[in-house]
Parts: sequence; structure tokens; C-alpha cells
Amino acid sequence: MYVNSFKMKMSVTIGVMQMMFGVILSLFNHVHFGNYLNIYAEFIPQIIFLAFIFLYLVVIIIAKWIYFDPITMNTNCAPALLIGFINMFMFNYPNKDASPTPPCSSLTWYDGQQVIQTLLVVCALICAPWMLLVKPIILRQRSRQVKTAISVNSGDIRNQISENVEVVHHDETVLIVDEEVEKFEFGDIFIHQVIHTIEYCLGCISNTASYLRLWALSLAHAELSEVLWNMVFRIGLGIDGWLGAIMVPVVFAPWACLTIAILLLMEGLSAFLHTLRLHWVEFDNKFYSGSGYLFTPFSFDDIMDVPSGLGDD
Repeated sequence: MYVNSFKMKMSVTIGVMQMMFGVILSLFNHVHFGNYLNIYAEFIPQIIFLAFIFLYLVVIIIAKWIYFDPITMNTNCAPALLIGFINMFMFNYPNKDASPTPPCSSLTWYDGQQVIQTLLVVCALICAPWMLLVKPIILRQRSRQVKTAISVNSGDIRNQISENVEVVHHDETVLIVDEEVEKFEFGDIFIHQVIHTIEYCLGCISNTASYLRLWALSLAHAELSEVLWNMVFRIGLGIDGWLGAIMVPVVFAPWACLTIAILLLMEGLSAFLHTLRLHWVEFDNKFYSGSGYLFTPFSFDDIMDVPSGLGDD
């Protein structure tokens, strides 16, 4: 039972660490492409939201392992992390003097726990409107400032044109910039940010739960190993005398074939596909946006297709 609980907590710990690494990778993308607004409007609230809730869960998991040693302490009063996590979001902290007396596993187990957890939840909740509103508002303000600057410059150019000054090049530049500014739509930006915010906040919860598939794979592997051992190989070991000596190599052959076919090939392929999905969905969506250059497959026709005018020389 202890090993089962340990595997479950380890899968959550590995998942949170990998998601944290993915969010940190997004910072390098923002810096590389010069999207410094995304650092303040997306990266910082995302890392705070993930750390103040899920990284805190990993911390209390490790603290429980350290401070509630089954040898030196009474593990009956070890904190129930799931109940404590629910109480953390509901701001519900049972009083040990209440009647009836609540179980000791649901009580606070370190000094200042109520204050710290309340502060963490409040800060995490603030990150949601931070991700939702800051970027659209700043982009809208920038668009208005650019439009104002363009209108001023356009007036100056018209005054120069009235004085017969040659500024055709500047006038064309103003018209091009003005067309780009008109493309800004606050509604589209805001809707995109709403979708991104909801996807990230809910995704952190669903992605963390999705890493429990590692725990499920471990359980399935252990159960299949036990079934093959008890129902196949153990039959030969349970026979005494010379007949047992004959039966051991006889049952070894099907046991070895089933072990290779089920535990190594089938279970290995299943584990590979599940971990590949965790990398593709839970990890990549923290930093990969899918923008960039359109993939063009290699083709000799494209290489030999010389644009007109280049081969005239």
C-alpha cells in the first residue's frame, strides 16, 4: 500500500516538475522573439499560478515524507493531502476543539499553514484576471497611441504638401502604417486571451491529473507480473520431487514467452505511447505555439523551378 501511494505521489511530482520546465522554456521564446509584453502579461502570472498551487503540493508531499516517518512518528495523524488541498481552496480549516472532534489528519500540521495557504490561493486567483486583462488593455493603449501619432504626422505632412514640399515618400509611409493599425481588433485579441487563460488554468489541473497515467501503468505492470508469476511459473515451483524438476523448465518456456510478449513488448509500447503523449500534450503546450515557417517537404521540382528572370544571365 505504501509503494502504491508512493508511486502516485511520484507521478504528480514528476508531472509538476516537467510542466514548470515547460513554462520556463516559454520565457526563452519570449526573449528570443522580443515579445517582452508576454513576459509580464503571461509568463509571470503563469509561473506564479503553477508554483503557488501545484509546486506547493509537491513541497508538502516531500515534507510529509520527511516529517512523518513511519518508524519514529505516528502516521495515523499524517495529513491527508487530498482533503487538505480541498480545504485549502474552500478556506475551510477544521478546529481541533470543535465538537465532534475532527480527525487529526484533517487538521493543520505546521505553524502558519492557514495564513500561508490563504495567501497562495489569493495570489493564484489574482493571476487569472492578470493573464486575461493586462495584455489586451496594453495592446489597445499602444494602438491608440500609434493612431494618435499617425494623425499628427499626417497633419504635418499635409501642411508641408500645401507649401509645395516634396514628401511623397513620407506620405506613403503614413498610409501603410495607418492600414496596419486599422487591423487591430480589441475584440479578437480579448477573445483569444480569454481562451488562452481558461485553457491554461484548467489545463494545469487536467495536465497534473493526466500524469497519473504513469501510476496506472505501474499498477498494470505490477498486476500482470503477479498474474504471470502465480498462474504460470509458480505452478512448477509448487511441485515437489523429481516431477517438480521436470515441470520447472516446462513451465518456464510459456512464462518466458508471455513475459516477453506482454510485459516487454505490449507494456513497453503502451508506456512509450503514454509518455509520448505526455510530452506532446501536457509538456509542449506550455511553450510551443505552432507558429513559424510552413513545412515544405523536400522536392527536386521545387529546387529546379527557377524563378523567371534569374536564369536570363
